[in-house]
Amino acid sequence: MLIGNGIGLPLLGFVSSFIFIYIAYTDFRMDYIDAKDGDLSFVRTNGTQFMLNEKAFYVNGWNSYWLMDQAVEEHSRMRVSSMLKVGANMGLTVCRTWAFNDGAYNALQISPGQFDERVFKALDYVIAEARIHGIRLILSLVNDLQAFGGKTQYVKWALQEGVGLSTSNDEFFSDPYIVKYFKTYVKNILTRKNSYTGIEYKNDPTIFAWELINEPRCTSDPSGDTLQDWIKEMAAFVKSIDKNHLVTVGLEGFYGPTESTTKLSVNPGNWASKSGSDFLRNSKISNIDFTSVHIYPDHWFKEQTREEKLKYVEKWVVSHIDDGDRILKKPVLFTEFGLSDKNINFEQSHRDTFYKLIFDIVYKSATNNGAGAGTLVWQLLVEGMNEYNDDFGIIPWNSSTIYTVITQQSCKLATIHKANFQSKKIYEELCFM
Repeated sequence: MLIGNGIGLPLLGFVSSFIFIYIAYTDFRMDYIDAKDGDLSFVRTNGTQFMLNEKAFYVNGWNSYWLMDQAVEEHSRMRVSSMLKVGANMGLTVCRTWAFNDGAYNALQISPGQFDERVFKALDYVIAEARIHGIRLILSLVNDLQAFGGKTQYVKWALQEGVGLSTSNDEFFSDPYIVKYFKTYVKNILTRKNSYTGIEYKNDPTIFAWELINEPRCTSDPSGDTLQDWIKEMAAFVKSIDKNHLVTVGLEGFYGPTESTTKLSVNPGNWASKSGSDFLRNSKISNIDFTSVHIYPDHWFKEQTREEKLKYVEKWVVSHIDDGDRILKKPVLFTEFGLSDKNINFEQSHRDTFYKLIFDIVYKSATNNGAGAGTLVWQLLVEGMNEYNDDFGIIPWNSSTIYTVITQQSCKLATIHKANFQSKKIYEELCFM
């Protein structure tokens, strides 16, 4: 090295910079390498319970549908890490999020079978970060609603290509071309090799389950036959590629006219039985490992008092757990629930009471080895995300009471039959400090 004539100084600087970048990059990657090599098991089911490492696994979790979208741009990616870290520190075990964005801004699927690698890497990042923080993910594969494309976008694509049979959004469930589009999408997701961890999605136990579709409805066929056939076909298709993960539908929990006739009075209204879905019939499908229920009394009832809504919610939750215990013999997961802050005279204490009611019913079921397998709050956010918020969004550290209600449920569930907790250190700090 010819330092004496000045040539070595720039070279030394270059070498030093290279070493610094290499070390920084290596440190960045080591977390993912360690996570990849870590001892992580798949969640299974045994009757009405989730099982992890031969122990009962109870879910206290949350929804952050926006994780992939926020992971696309580097300036917003920190929100993903922050949310997952906060969730872990609250004792939460599962996060439900979208693994789809069809044809919209920052679309994962630009057109049928065509993907934006930049956005796919964002989903990779979400899964890798979840693994580091000990959070498992329920990944939803398409939306019944129009947000982020949904089944509407698939119908538009078919029409644009001249193969669509109708403009009805419900063609998503029966049009053979659209069914083929969706199967292609699903196969690409399941067989994706994570660019951070090197693990194919279908082999990654960070993923708790695949959800076929968020809140499916097929009102053009209130008999439910169309949706039932689609669920059977898609659940079998997922299982043909991925035998490791659990599969659920994504139901709201409405009782239908075929196999749930004795439960129709539990529905929030007559309209619910005409949605084309049927909680019992859809959930009995053999390739569906557990079922889901949503709880939105403020959307369902406009005239009822707060007390009447709470009384209904109790009936709704108990009814579905009873179905899991007596009829389905499968876990029941309440994958969305929220209380609107747009209610007249809304107070934070109202939301606390609403959450605690649901948590207590599920906890009681869990202590008796029942089908009440857990809950996922809709939805948690970090600061600066007003465009992603709705009537139900919560920044947990901005409300000490709701934070306490949620974390207390984490601690209670963790004590049942020595149930799994993602971190002994977090458990001790959260539950015994």
